[in-house]
Amino acid sequence: MSATAAPETMPATESAALSPPAAPAARPALDWRIRFGALSLIWGFSFLLIKVGTEGYAPFQVTLGRLLSGTAVLAVAMAVRRERLPRGARTWGHLAVAAFFLNALPFSLFAYAELTIPSTLAGICNATSPLWGMALSLVALSEDRPTRRRVAGLGLGFLGVLTVLGAWQGFSGLDFGGTAMALLASLSYPIGWIYVRRTLAGSGSSTLALTGSQLFLGTAQIALVTPLFTSAPDGFPLLPTLAVVALGALGTGLAVLLQYGLVAEVGPTTAQMVTYFIPVIATAAGVIVLGEQLSWNTPVGALVVLAGAALTQSRARGGRASTGRTPSGGAGTGSGTRTEAGSGSKTGARTGIGAGDHP
Repeated sequence: MSATAAPETMPATESAALSPPAAPAARPALDWRIRFGALSLIWGFSFLLIKVGTEGYAPFQVTLGRLLSGTAVLAVAMAVRRERLPRGARTWGHLAVAAFFLNALPFSLFAYAELTIPSTLAGICNATSPLWGMALSLVALSEDRPTRRRVAGLGLGFLGVLTVLGAWQGFSGLDFGGTAMALLASLSYPIGWIYVRRTLAGSGSSTLALTGSQLFLGTAQIALVTPLFTSAPDGFPLLPTLAVVALGALGTGLAVLLQYGLVAEVGPTTAQMVTYFIPVIATAAGVIVLGEQLSWNTPVGALVVLAGAALTQSRARGGRASTGRTPSGGAGTGSGTRTEAGSGSKTGARTGIGAGDHP
């Protein structure tokens, strides 16, 4: 799922600030469908990369490496586009809170979760972010009103969660600690998105500048915590190292840029559809590449979760769009954030941040 929060219901799987930049005058070299597919694969494989990374590094070290790589990619993008850093201590304070809920906390929770649960389960837990986001937005955002369709979607989605977890079997064989951490990580994203919507709208800085600054602050937060809970690694094993670098550079860096481009070109409604491909790809990657076991209730429950999430994001006929994420990574979720393509690079009243790609 990602490094910054996404517009409407985008992944995750990651998370930073506001209306995406206006569509460039020149037509992109790659068709948007190719970039959409690339984004789906990047965020879908994030959970596999986390699992591989934790085979060689402690969870906090995986998160630190991921944030370092992602921040480096966005720093280069900011330099190329000559973006200025946000100004004002108040803005940086809000970005620090956003970095905690949208980057440092969920990335670390997913890394710890995958010590004891398969990457397939982590990817499916990430798909619950739109459900958490809708539930929270009804409480925290006064302009969001419950509808029968959205409430039905919420109930259906959590029924799917119970199916994935095998509730009728008494949750037999389930690692409660790891599963709880994955679900808490998914809950952290919409908390962060709602906070950003309330505090960073109209800050005057570009989305890229806010996102890059947020990732920098998230990196600093994890850098302070990591030495307290881990010791220096004995070495740098090749495969886990490559996994962590790819997780950050692709899933937390490049994915943000791809997502912004898609929202600007085809709009948030189409771009957010990537959310529904992430758990499918994460499950396929875990089973095919890592050889993880898959019982019937996992894919069936995942489909029910996605159906519920789709209902919470759907718009009633003739009504206004429902608000909404993403991860594994991840794409945005139902946090009540919305973005509008072509709205310019400055932050507007409607906010929707970065790349909650996956975890």
